[in-house]
Amino acid sequence: MGEKDITEKHLEAYNDVFADIVNVLLFKGNQLMKEKDLEAAAKDSMFKADGKIHQQERDVSKFWKNGEVRISILGFENQTEQDSTMPLRVISYDGASYKEQLLDKKKDKNKDTKKKNLYPVVTLVLYFGIEDKWTAPKHLLDCFKVPEELKPFVNDYKINVFNIAWLSDETIEMFQSDFKIVAKYFQTLRLKKDYEGSNEEIQHIDALLKMLSALTGDKDSEEIYNASNINKGGVTMGGFVETIMNKGRDEGRKEGRNEGVLAGKAEVINNLIESKAGSLEQIAAWVKLPVKEVKKLAAKVPAKA
Repeated sequence: MGEKDITEKHLEAYNDVFADIVNVLLFKGNQLMKEKDLEAAAKDSMFKADGKIHQQERDVSKFWKNGEVRISILGFENQTEQDSTMPLRVISYDGASYKEQLLDKKKDKNKDTKKKNLYPVVTLVLYFGIEDKWTAPKHLLDCFKVPEELKPFVNDYKINVFNIAWLSDETIEMFQSDFKIVAKYFQTLRLKKDYEGSNEEIQHIDALLKMLSALTGDKDSEEIYNASNINKGGVTMGGFVETIMNKGRDEGRKEGRNEGVLAGKAEVINNLIESKAGSLEQIAAWVKLPVKEVKKLAAKVPAKA
């Protein structure tokens, strides 16, 4: 498993975030799923193909319980790119979960214990693309051509895709966990606006910043947080945005100063070369730069008429 995969999943594995995502995306903000009713589920399953055992793994998976009875299992699949085989992937994850229930039920029967309830499996595909909404297949039958004569006998399978960057302001405001920041951040990226952050306190700051860093490739927030002595509590995204902007301004000023110094050296180098004051090696020693850099700077100065 790659580092990116791990960091994407870490934030969503917290029960408050997991329940929040389900309550908003599936139940329109109604708080039907509670943190205390969630239990971590095994994310991987095995299948046999070509005489070998293979492993497949969900991104995040939780049992939803009513007391001691499991009433469903829900899983998340994070996508930053569209996948034309997503329905096949989802049906394999869901099928493995149903197979596991059958095996558990068989074990219980052999032990002559109380029957276990079977429960439904639900998978949410969270798509973080910002250029286009999900246009890849959402139905199993769209993944391949089916002969007309065979269509009545092939069962379809629909996947649940949520375009996070296209969520409305109203929907984003329903989130009560750190996922609100994730959703707002991707909405802002899609709209090509400056992200201003918010004054809401981040609950899982390390996991949130690592997830944003992994999904976008932007390391600024995570690096600033890791290098800072900021109290780990009471941190807001607004505060981080201000810190990053200040860092950018400081780097810009520093870069400007450096460019000014190099421009001055380029002029001096060009004058020395034109006056044949010395060899390139001597000039390089005088201005304290490598010969290769001296040649590069000299080339930037327009030739005198």
